[in-house]
Amino acid sequence: MSDQPTSGPLAGLKVIDAATLFAGPMAATMLGDFGAEVLKVEHPTKADPVRWHGASKDGVGLWWKMIGRNKRAMTLYLGSPEGQAILKELIEDADVLIENFRPGTLEKWGLSPETLHEINPGLVIARVTGFGQFGPYSSRAGFGTLAEAMSGFAAVTGEPDGPPTLPPFGLADGIAALTTAYAIMVALRARDTTGKGQVIDMAIIEPILTVVGPQLLAYDQLGTLQPRLGNRSSSNAPRNTYRTKDGSWVAISTSAHSIAERVMRLVGRPEFIDEPWFASGAERAKHADELDEAVGSWIAERDRDEVMRAFEEADAAVAPIYNAKDILEDPQFNALGTIKTLDDEELGPIRMQNVLFRLSDTPGEIKHPGVSQGHDTDDVLRELGKTDEEIARLRETGAV
Repeated sequence: MSDQPTSGPLAGLKVIDAATLFAGPMAATMLGDFGAEVLKVEHPTKADPVRWHGASKDGVGLWWKMIGRNKRAMTLYLGSPEGQAILKELIEDADVLIENFRPGTLEKWGLSPETLHEINPGLVIARVTGFGQFGPYSSRAGFGTLAEAMSGFAAVTGEPDGPPTLPPFGLADGIAALTTAYAIMVALRARDTTGKGQVIDMAIIEPILTVVGPQLLAYDQLGTLQPRLGNRSSSNAPRNTYRTKDGSWVAISTSAHSIAERVMRLVGRPEFIDEPWFASGAERAKHADELDEAVGSWIAERDRDEVMRAFEEADAAVAPIYNAKDILEDPQFNALGTIKTLDDEELGPIRMQNVLFRLSDTPGEIKHPGVSQGHDTDDVLRELGKTDEEIARLRETGAV
């Protein structure tokens, strides 16, 4: 690993990102955003598929530019004795290893957690898989889509008369990435007390199961299953997306009773407020047809800007339905610095999401977008004391 100085609240933390695609690498990205030194380790001929996932420009994958930011990149074939030896050298002063190989793969390569902890007792090893390290499904290939299906998310998403619906982006992976980053920080905090690292068993099917809410409790205690409701909610109404006169869309939430009252007064239907059922969000949800008709017809007669002004003046909760173009132009996102412009060595100026949150004293920073495969291999090997002749031999053997 590098001895180059870094800044940020996680400066000095050394992370090896040996995972692929989304959940594991994204967790490493979150750590790198706040100063951790992250080294991306990829197979010499089979790079992380995220480099070519989704949209690209001039043959350069755009998703990688975001998920690979703030990372150095080297190639290393962990299936070879030479590659395994180099990883062990890297482990000596690392704090975190993130991997997402199928259970048993590290062990097959002679890189089990027990072996790695003999080299570095303080190492935190985050093992990110679809189904966890044990159990009847542990050997299956696991992706976020399967977690979205098995967590109950897809079952409650979609129109009432339509099929279960999957999200058009890596939702389960993103939730697992956030959870993995949190788990790593918990393990590091425990190390502060015990001096020992530990293994994190992160199954992608589990974090999204927590996020979908009390569906399990409702079935356990009441025997009820949440149906698909489209954009409606079983907890309150009106809550939906509504089309404006100029063809735009807005979303409304009335989770707070006071907001529901303001909306009904705004749309000229205050008589609903006096109905006995209106006082409860769950009871209002049973009258969603009536409430949606009242709100939807009022919105349909007005352009989006007029709707937005009226709701804001009434102190009611509303938001426009945005696409990526709208987000880049929005004054609130721009005021927060949510979007960051960076100079990329391959594409020139590019814009992407900034770090996840703002810290008043030790803010995070994006220093550079994702770099090309093996960008830093030679530098990393030289930092390990390898000579140019040794590096050339490693290339000949296919280890790097």
